[in-house]
Amino acid sequence: MRLGLVSAILEAYNYEQMIDILAEMGFTCVEAACWPAGKAERRYAGVSHIDAARVLTDDAYAAHVTDYAAAHGITISSLAFYPNTMDGNRRKRAANLAHLETVIRASAKLGVNLVTTFIGRDQKKTVEENLEIAAEVWPPLLRLAEELGVRIGIENCPMLFGADQWPGGQNLMTSPANWERVFALLNSPNLGLNYDPSHFVWQQMDYIQPIYDFRDKIFHVHFKDIKLYPERLARVGVMAYPLEYMSPKLPGLGDVQWGRFVSALTDIRYEGFACIEVEDRAFEDTPERVLASLRLSKRYLEQFVL
Repeated sequence: MRLGLVSAILEAYNYEQMIDILAEMGFTCVEAACWPAGKAERRYAGVSHIDAARVLTDDAYAAHVTDYAAAHGITISSLAFYPNTMDGNRRKRAANLAHLETVIRASAKLGVNLVTTFIGRDQKKTVEENLEIAAEVWPPLLRLAEELGVRIGIENCPMLFGADQWPGGQNLMTSPANWERVFALLNSPNLGLNYDPSHFVWQQMDYIQPIYDFRDKIFHVHFKDIKLYPERLARVGVMAYPLEYMSPKLPGLGDVQWGRFVSALTDIRYEGFACIEVEDRAFEDTPERVLASLRLSKRYLEQFVL
């Protein structure tokens, strides 16, 4: 496996500074954030270390992106853009789909050939209704990805944390049961998973067995942890907003059993990219704490991944 970082946590730094930081710390790859310009609607969104639209129009810029990373020993594991492609607001949906298409084309041009994203969901509609939307929205994107040789890895985050995402969340592919339904509906070899065990922890699901069951669909991996607070859960119950009873943590500071998780990945001979995703509020109060969180996460995971 190649140990890297999801770049969104380094939003205060430009592309070159971000690459410099990763190289100095000894990372070997990066999932590079590629959001469009504009105000972000949520934390960790709106970060753009690579301007995907500019990649398509400026050959010198595209060459600089790949050359700068390569010169520092960093591989771009994927281009990352996590919108709601099935937003109930048609204007937002169209804008998100248009930029995701741009990111797919940019990934091909840069030779990355992987995009990490969400499948999306209309949070006010049922699973069955959202499958109908997926059947309408996603085939053109997948045809483009297949033509360009780009794989798309869907993260399994429910995107259901607070009132603005209630009741259904903004990502349909949240469980193995839904994965099966989506993969059957959108039967493409270029559609797979960006597997993050932390989201199964707070849903109180098994995050080991799906590694074996979906071994051929795991295109990319996230290393992020979640800490459940049983006393809070006992008070508010599973129907509460999830952030009332859990919080994202650095790897090793939550409830994921990383030895078991990485062991299962080695069982299936996964040799792809595994990127640390830092979303721990306890380490966000100063730039120094942010950088410390990267070092701590890397040091911990090097027990399991060289």
